[in-house]
Amino acid sequence: MEGRDFIITSLQPWDIEIGSTIKNTAVEISKRNRVLYINTPLDLTAMRNKNSKINAHRVAAMKGEEPCVRQINANMWIIDCPFMVFPVSKLPTAWLFDIVNKYNNRKIGRYLQGVIRQFEVQNFIHLIDTDIYRSRYLKGLIDPAVSVYYCRDFVIGDKYWLKHGRRVEDELARSSDIVLANSTFFAERFRQLNPNTFPIETGVNLSVYDSSKAYSVPDDMKSIARPIIGYMGTVNSTRLDIPLLEELAARCRQWNFVFVGPEDETFASSQLHGMDNVYFLGRKETHEVPAYINAFDVCINPQIVNDVTIGNYPLKADEYLAMGKPMVATETHTMRDVFGNYTHLANGCDEYIEAIGKALGEVGDQRLRSERIAYAHTHSWENSVKKIYRIIEDYENSKR
Repeated sequence: MEGRDFIITSLQPWDIEIGSTIKNTAVEISKRNRVLYINTPLDLTAMRNKNSKINAHRVAAMKGEEPCVRQINANMWIIDCPFMVFPVSKLPTAWLFDIVNKYNNRKIGRYLQGVIRQFEVQNFIHLIDTDIYRSRYLKGLIDPAVSVYYCRDFVIGDKYWLKHGRRVEDELARSSDIVLANSTFFAERFRQLNPNTFPIETGVNLSVYDSSKAYSVPDDMKSIARPIIGYMGTVNSTRLDIPLLEELAARCRQWNFVFVGPEDETFASSQLHGMDNVYFLGRKETHEVPAYINAFDVCINPQIVNDVTIGNYPLKADEYLAMGKPMVATETHTMRDVFGNYTHLANGCDEYIEAIGKALGEVGDQRLRSERIAYAHTHSWENSVKKIYRIIEDYENSKR
């Protein structure tokens, strides 16, 4: 697919400091097509964090201090909506929610109609990235050639979405021309709502996670003795199993456990901080992360199994494998279905101890290292976007 226009409305603000599935997807699409990435508007609740880096440009655009249109590359623009919408998540009834949400959608739709005229957009594809509320009615307002709902996480499991999220997401899935899901687990659910549902695996940025480069051991890891069992990513108690980690660290004093990434308050107050074989190194810039992964002996993803994690696609799995590292992870649907042949899967502390022991035995095995890297390369962003193109082209051909 080449020379098409894409409008992306996403739950993910462009200005978030970390990389993300939709940002990487948008950049990859822009290599062959024109992309307008819409920073959907803030509501009154989000304005409480108006000084955060994530929201700063949208706030400045509303005040007229910054332009609403930013060009990112030759084919891609970020569009900031210079207005606010009403918060809807806590509205008590479905009918009231729908009235206010339709008002918000019409306001966004009118603005996008002007953007479409300004950029002379034609025959465009609207990609909705998990933006359940603010994109619910946009199909009827901006009239895309193809509307695609992309579910890349179980967002409706978060308390923000509990009251209205499931109903509205189901409606959005039914009304979209195509539904994409980043795991077979999610695809099974959405296929009951829309037969044009397809699982697609997300990607890894191979220019960043490049195993062929030489990496120095980061300064804050030089004094940590091996073997090092490492985790990279947000250290979040809603997704990671603190009791498992506490037991694992207590029983395996011969191993050092290193966590790289910002942690929440629950982790900060956990017993892990009092253990001398556990290290929290904090948030790192994206370009720094590969050196940390390279310094791990074994990488782990010790998730809690719940509605949020059971079907999610952990980008870190591809990033670990792209660096050639042995990996141990909690057995979830996606880990078993997608990564089962390249990782050690475990449930509970005993299985984790056994699996990490096996993974440590693979350190230095060049054949296994090469197999992991080769598999991660099949999940490049280029391959992920090619799947999206094929799905859209097949749909359009079926309508002719």
